[in-house]
This record gives sequence, structure tokens and C-alpha cells, in this order.
Amino acid sequence: MRKIKKNDDVIVITGKDKGSHGNVLRVLGEYLLVGGINKVKKHQKPNPVKGLTGGIVEMELPIHISNVAIYNAAAKKGDRVGIKKLEDGRKVRVFKSNGEMIDA
Repeated sequence: MRKIKKNDDVIVITGKDKGSHGNVLRVLGEYLLVGGINKVKKHQKPNPVKGLTGGIVEMELPIHISNVAIYNAAAKKGDRVGIKKLEDGRKVRVFKSNGEMIDA
């Protein structure tokens, strides 16, 4: 079971975007694509076959999973995630600080 999944609210804990919040758009192995995080400007050549215009394009690049922490709204900070097994056999993710369930 993954500790960070799609649509989780995360906070960047290290790097140039430290302290920024974002929503996980895609999980790419050990990397995450987070909305509004790790934005770069790319110089793009025009490609008439694909219908792309040239110029400077702003895009989001993936960030390593170790550089983000899942955001705990109750504590208002990033938190570690643990896995807990319920009585009915289901596994749920919980915050390490207060034991509150992430998956309802």
C-alpha cells in the first residue's frame, strides 16, 4: 500500500518550493507530479505537425517522493504516514502524530 496517493494534499519539506502546498496529480513510481510545485520554464520549438507554437512554456516537473510529506490539516503541518490494519482486515493509512485515519 502506497503512503502517498493521487489527490492527496502534500507539503514540500525540502528544495526550492519548501513550505508550498499542492495536490498530487499523478504518481510516477518514486516521483510525484504535484500541481503548482516544481514549475520550470522550457524553451519550446514550434512543431506544425503537432500544432505546437514555439516560445517559452511553463510546466510542472515531477518531484521525488522523499521531498514531500502528506499535509495534516488538524496539526497544520506535514506528517508521516503509517499503515494500520482494522478488525475487518482492511488496511488504512493513518497519521503518525495523532493516529487519525487518512482513508475514511
